[in-house]
Amino acid sequence: MSIVMSEKLITKILSIGAALTTILIISGSVTDPVNTPKFVAIGVTGFSALGVLLYSGARRFLKEHKLVLLMVLLFISAMILAFISTESPITQNLYGSYGRNNGLLTYLFLVSIFVSVLVLRSSTNFESLIKSLLFAGIINIIYCLWVIMFGDFIGWSNPYGNILGTLGNPNFIGSFLGIFFTAYLAFALSKSSSRIVKYSLLVVLPVTAFEIYDSHAIQGRVVAVLGVGILGFLLIRSRFSNVVTVGYLFLGSIAGLFALLGALQIGPLTNFIYKTSVSLRGQYWLAGWNTGESHPFTGVGMDSFGDWYRRSRDIHALELPGANTVVNAAHNVPLDMFAFGGWPLLLTYLSIMGVAALAAAKLILRKKAYDPILAVLVTSWVGYQVQSIISINQIGLAVWGWLLSGALIAYERSSRLEVVETIQPSSQPRKKIQSQAIQPQLLLFAVTGGVVGLLIALPPLTADAKWRSAQLARTVPALQASMEASYFNPQNSSMYLINIQTLEQSNLFDLSHKYALEAVKWNPEAFDLWKVLYLIRESTAEEKALALENMKRLDPLNPDVTSIQ
Repeated sequence: MSIVMSEKLITKILSIGAALTTILIISGSVTDPVNTPKFVAIGVTGFSALGVLLYSGARRFLKEHKLVLLMVLLFISAMILAFISTESPITQNLYGSYGRNNGLLTYLFLVSIFVSVLVLRSSTNFESLIKSLLFAGIINIIYCLWVIMFGDFIGWSNPYGNILGTLGNPNFIGSFLGIFFTAYLAFALSKSSSRIVKYSLLVVLPVTAFEIYDSHAIQGRVVAVLGVGILGFLLIRSRFSNVVTVGYLFLGSIAGLFALLGALQIGPLTNFIYKTSVSLRGQYWLAGWNTGESHPFTGVGMDSFGDWYRRSRDIHALELPGANTVVNAAHNVPLDMFAFGGWPLLLTYLSIMGVAALAAAKLILRKKAYDPILAVLVTSWVGYQVQSIISINQIGLAVWGWLLSGALIAYERSSRLEVVETIQPSSQPRKKIQSQAIQPQLLLFAVTGGVVGLLIALPPLTADAKWRSAQLARTVPALQASMEASYFNPQNSSMYLINIQTLEQSNLFDLSHKYALEAVKWNPEAFDLWKVLYLIRESTAEEKALALENMKRLDPLNPDVTSIQ
């Protein structure tokens, strides 16, 4: 089996799949146009690439990446431990909470992408991944520019009033555009880039910068400025003496210190960097830490932090952001890992990202001449990591975090092998690699893996489509059908909550009572489900007392758990 063909096919799958994951949205037929389609996209991409990898020589691959694969296996084991130990619903752990989809399966798909990209050796294939990132960015700047100039042609709810891109949130699109800004600049500065690409900087960079500003996302500005700073270091080091490079690093460190102080409301950059959301994130981070500490060895379950936020938050969170403001993510990916799976999941996640960071450091030390592949991989990876410690693991961004991590490790190994071959050239003449057609067996395994991934990832999308259809139909049978659990119709707390409220407002009190009891049985850790049982008309005195008891258990610091706001 030719490894060249396998690498080529895996590159195509990952390039198309990663870009599609970022771009894909479905409007009109689902209630969540962003996350469930992206969940399907990474499922198909991850398992399709993994199918090719498994067929083309897993034994050789295992020998080359023993340490990294051990970390991956430990990471998966930590997720499984969290999964079997949690009190949260099975479907929530598998598929994630509504509007996030950060469950066990999401990380299995991301790990599959990470592992598959490790086989890459050819610079051409790394360039294909980079072009995929740039393509997703170009699509988003065109879409965002259209929205700014003419309005949004996608009929979705936009409570922010800012551009959303294909990621559904100003912060997410701001961060992605920040990553794209530096990646495009780094790629265009390559000697091999065409004049068209170089001249396009005069249009692409100003438009991207304006859209980052228009998103009002501080994290987008931070990611872009940090990326440009790293790119500047790589360029200066490749052209000037060590004295100039050290001076640049010193000035950059001073600027970084002022930026950090600005985020803490200290110094002249406060007005440019600080937002109230920074203080809010501090409360979310503390709640995430408290959640992990309460279950240090198992966590509370994959994507189940939302069920624990109220009981893990600090007393000051009742004032800011407020007693009735809740979140289902810690707005910090490492802290989410700690909450989901305790120390085992956090440490294995940090270990995997740490290997990627080590690979980046080795590449920077080894390559003094400007390398556009290195520049794009490092700046984009750092941009994702910065975003991940101040925001949520949105699938359209997470796919790049894991892909770039694997790409850095693979590129470092490829670079190391090139050095060895240069120092110790083989006595055998190197055979010229000829273009070969991809074997049918490889395509079969790619398609089979993609179909398996599709079948595994499809249920949240089909359930959401069924729920949306029920909302449009406005009939009792349709609403009831949306709450009938099956493989292709997994339940979620938001669906139960909104459907029960709809039935209650329609004076269908018996049905709202029936499904309220069913909902708290399905997820007894969901505060809002107990609250709706407490508030509906047909609940008995005993049921209201039980609901109140559980509300106080789940929100122990709140003096008024029955507040309707």
